[in-house]
Amino acid sequence: MPNLAPAEQRVAAAVVNDPAGTAAQTISDLAAQCHTSGSTVIRFCRAMGFDGYPELRLALAAAAQAASADSERAVGSDIGPRDSLSEIIKKITYADAKAVEETGAQLQPEPLNAVVEVVVKARRVDIYGVGASAFVGLDLQQKLHRIGHMVYAWPDPHSAVTSAALLGPQDVAIGISHTGTTEDTIASLAEARRQRAVTVAITNFPGSPIAAVADHVLTTAARETTFRSGAMASRIAALTVVDCLFVAVAQRNYKQTMRALERTYAAVQARR
Repeated sequence: MPNLAPAEQRVAAAVVNDPAGTAAQTISDLAAQCHTSGSTVIRFCRAMGFDGYPELRLALAAAAQAASADSERAVGSDIGPRDSLSEIIKKITYADAKAVEETGAQLQPEPLNAVVEVVVKARRVDIYGVGASAFVGLDLQQKLHRIGHMVYAWPDPHSAVTSAALLGPQDVAIGISHTGTTEDTIASLAEARRQRAVTVAITNFPGSPIAAVADHVLTTAARETTFRSGAMASRIAALTVVDCLFVAVAQRNYKQTMRALERTYAAVQARR
C-alpha cells in the first residue's frame, strides 16, 4: 500500500478489509465506496498484476472461498486493548505463521537462484540492516560464515557505509529493510553499488527506494499490526528468506559444506 497513490490506497484498503464483499461489487460501486473513479480502480488492478477488474473480482472470490471462516478472520485481526492473553497468543502465532506461509508462496526460484549464484562466487559479502533487520543480518552472517564464506554483518550505519566503500566487482552487498525506506541501509547499499559490487535487497516492498539501488530484490510478505507485532512477523518473514538463501548456497558445494559444519560442530562440542 505505501507504494500506491492515495486514491489507490483507499481501493487497496477496501480489498484487504473485505475481499468477499469487494468481489461482489461492480466497479462503479467500489469506486463510489472509495470516493474515487473507475479509472483509479483499473489502475489499482493493473498495479496488482491483473488485466482488469473482472480478473481482480475472480481472484478475490477464490481467496475468500479458500479462507477459513469467521474464527480465522478473528484470529487474523488486529490486537485490541481488551484482548485476553489467550487471544494475544493466538493472534501473534497466526501473524507469524501467516508471514512465513505467504513469504514462501511468493518467493520465486528465479530471483533467489540469481542471488545464490552471486553469493557463491563472491570474494566477500557485506550485510547491512538496522533495528530488527540487524538481527536478521547477523543470523545470515553466522550461517554463511560457518560454511566458509567471507561474510560481514554491519549493524552500525557508519561501519556499514565505510565497509561498502571498500567493496569491488567481486563482492556482494545485501541490504535488509522491511519498509525499504531505511535511509542508513539504503545509503550503504548505494555506496556498495557505486563501487560496482553486486547489490541485493531483502524487503517487503519491491517498489520501495531500497529496490532502486539493488541489482536483485527478494521480497517478504508480512503485515504491520498494533504494538508492531508486524515488526516481529517481518523479522520472521525475512529469516525465512535468509534460510532459503543459506540452504541453497550450502547445497551448491555439498561436500565442502558438510566438512565445514562438522569441523565447526567439533570445535564447540567441548563447550556444550
